[in-house]
Amino acid sequence: MSDRHRPVLIVGGGLTGLSTAVFLAWHGVEATLVERHPGTSEHPKARAINPRTMEVFGAVGMAEAVRAGRSPISGNTDLVHVETLAGHERVRMPSATPEAIDRISPAGWTLIDQNQLEPILRRRAEQVGADVRFGTELTALTQTADGVRATLRERSSGRDYELTADHLVAADGSRSPLRALLGIGHHGPGVITELVSFFFDADLTEALRGRRIIAAYVNNAEVRGTIIPLDNDRRWVMNVSYFPDRGQRAEDFDDERCTAIVRAAVGVPDLPVTIAGGSRPGWDISARVADRMSAGRVLVAGDAAHVMPPTGAFGASTGIQDAYNLAWKLALVHRGVAGPALLDSYDQERRPVAERTVEQAMLRFAIREGKKYEDVADRMVSEETMTFGYCYPRGAFVPEPGTDGALEDPDAPGGRPGARAPHVALGDTSTIDLFGRGFVVLASGADPDWAAAAAGAGSKFGVPVEAHVIDPGVPGFADRYGLRPGGASLIRPDGFVAWRTARRPADPTGALTEALRTVLAV
Repeated sequence: MSDRHRPVLIVGGGLTGLSTAVFLAWHGVEATLVERHPGTSEHPKARAINPRTMEVFGAVGMAEAVRAGRSPISGNTDLVHVETLAGHERVRMPSATPEAIDRISPAGWTLIDQNQLEPILRRRAEQVGADVRFGTELTALTQTADGVRATLRERSSGRDYELTADHLVAADGSRSPLRALLGIGHHGPGVITELVSFFFDADLTEALRGRRIIAAYVNNAEVRGTIIPLDNDRRWVMNVSYFPDRGQRAEDFDDERCTAIVRAAVGVPDLPVTIAGGSRPGWDISARVADRMSAGRVLVAGDAAHVMPPTGAFGASTGIQDAYNLAWKLALVHRGVAGPALLDSYDQERRPVAERTVEQAMLRFAIREGKKYEDVADRMVSEETMTFGYCYPRGAFVPEPGTDGALEDPDAPGGRPGARAPHVALGDTSTIDLFGRGFVVLASGADPDWAAAAAGAGSKFGVPVEAHVIDPGVPGFADRYGLRPGGASLIRPDGFVAWRTARRPADPTGALTEALRTVLAV
C-alpha cells in the first residue's frame, strides 16, 4: 500500500477514531489515523463503557484488555443528585445489578477512565496494523468522485504533505472542523453550560456516609457541578459550571476559588482541601446532533456527529458503536462485494439512535439542574433499554411489515430485523459470541439445507456466512428470535438482525440469497 494512499483516512484520535481504526483492521482494511494532539487524553473524561460496547470489544478480542484497565472505582454503583455531598440527597438514579444484566447480555458495565482506555485502543490499533500518526493535523480537504485528498501537517516539524483515501472518517470531536468544512449543520439545544475542571485531594469519608459513588451531581446556591472520585480514597475531580453572561471566566478559577467551591459542594465549610496544579481550560456541555452523518466520501462519527450531557454515560459508547456499525460496511464496500449504497445505511441507522440518546441524556441532565425525578420519569427509559433496545427504523436489513424504529424491551426481545440479535445462553457461551466478523445464520433445528444455503449464498457474493444450528428447545431461543423449527435468522457482522424467516421457506438458498442482496445493496 502506497504511503500516499490509504483505503480509509481517520481524522481524530479519541475513543471513536481509535475504535474505528481497530474495527477496520479487524475486517482487514488498512487505515491511517491522524490526531493533532501529541498523545492520548490525560483527563478521565468518559468513565463508563456500557455492556453493549463491551460485547463489541469482546467480538474483536479486546474485552479482557479493557477490563484489566478498569478504574479503581469500578465497583462503585451510585449516581446521586445532592444539595451537598454531606447534606440532603435529592435522588439516587437506579443502577442495574449484575444479575439483571446477565439476563440480557454476557457482558457487563466496565468503569474505565478515558485516559486509560485510549492508550489501550491505540496500542491495539498499532498492533493490528493501523498507521497511527499523533501530532498530525488535517489542514485542507478536497473530494473527488472516487476519493478524498487531504493535506496533512506534521506539527513538530511544520512539514506538509498530501495523502489520498477512498473514504474519510471524521471523528475529530465536538467542535469538528471537518463537519464545518463539509457544511454539515446541526440541531438541538446547543451549549447548555460552560465548565471548568480541576483535581483536588480531600478526605470525604464522613460526607459520603458509606456511599460508593460514580458521581455526585451537586446543585445549590453556590455551586452547580459534579464531584467524581479518581481512586476511591483522596483524589477527586470537580467539574463546576460558570456563567460568561455574568462576567465569569475560566481564568478566574484560582486555587482559592477552587477550594471554596469544593467546600460548598461537599457542605463542610472548614474541609481540608489541596488543589492540584495545572491548567484549567474551560469546556462546555452541549446537546446537538448533526443534520447528516455523511457527505460524499466522508462519514462523520462520535462527538463530531452528536454530543450530549454526560448524565447517563451514553456519549462514549454511542461513538464507539458508530464505529462498529460503520467498519464492516466500509470493509465490504472496499472489497467490492457490497454496493456503495450500503454506506447510506450508516446515517439512516445511527442518526435516529443519536437523536433518541441525546433526548434521554437531556432528561437526566434536567434532574441534575434541579428538576424533580417525578417530573421527567414518565419520559425516561432505562439505561438497559437505551443500551440494548434501540431498533433501526431503516437501513441495511430486510424490514418486516408493521415494524419501525421504536425501542423494544431488552428483557423480551423479538428478534426482528433492525434490532440487536438477542443474547441466549448456549451452555457456557452465548449467541452473542457467534457474531463479529462475517454474516451468521442461526437456524432453528437440525435442517442441513440451511448450512448449504449459507455456503451457497455467501459464495455468490464473496462474503463469509456461517451457519449454526440451535436446538429449538434451548430456553428462550424460539421466543427471543421469533423462530419456529425450520426457521432461520441472518445476523450482520455487527450483531444486528438483517433478515429472518419464522418458518423454513421452500427454497432456503434462494431466500437467503435475496436477503443478502438487499443488505449488500447489490
